[in-house]
Amino acid sequence: MVMKDKIEVNPKIMLGKPVIKGTRITVEHVLKLFKQGQNTKEILEDYPHLKKTEIEAAVEFALESLNSERVFPLNSLQP
Repeated sequence: MVMKDKIEVNPKIMLGKPVIKGTRITVEHVLKLFKQGQNTKEILEDYPHLKKTEIEAAVEFALESLNSERVFPLNSLQP
C-alpha cells in the first residue's frame, strides 16, 4: 500500500492534521476509535465511505511518524 495515496496533510484541511484523503477524518480520530475498542469492521460500519486500506494507511502513517522524523512542506500556505 502506498500511504501517500491515502493520507493527506494540508494546512487548509483540519488545521494541517493528517487526514484520510478526500475526507475530514483525521489519523488521530482513527487511532482514538481503536483506543475506544472498535475494530476495523466496526469502524467501516460507522464510516461506510471508508475503505479498509484507508484505515490501514492511517495506522501505518502513525507508526511511520513515530519511527522517523518527517518534514511536511508548507508551500501551499504561500499566496
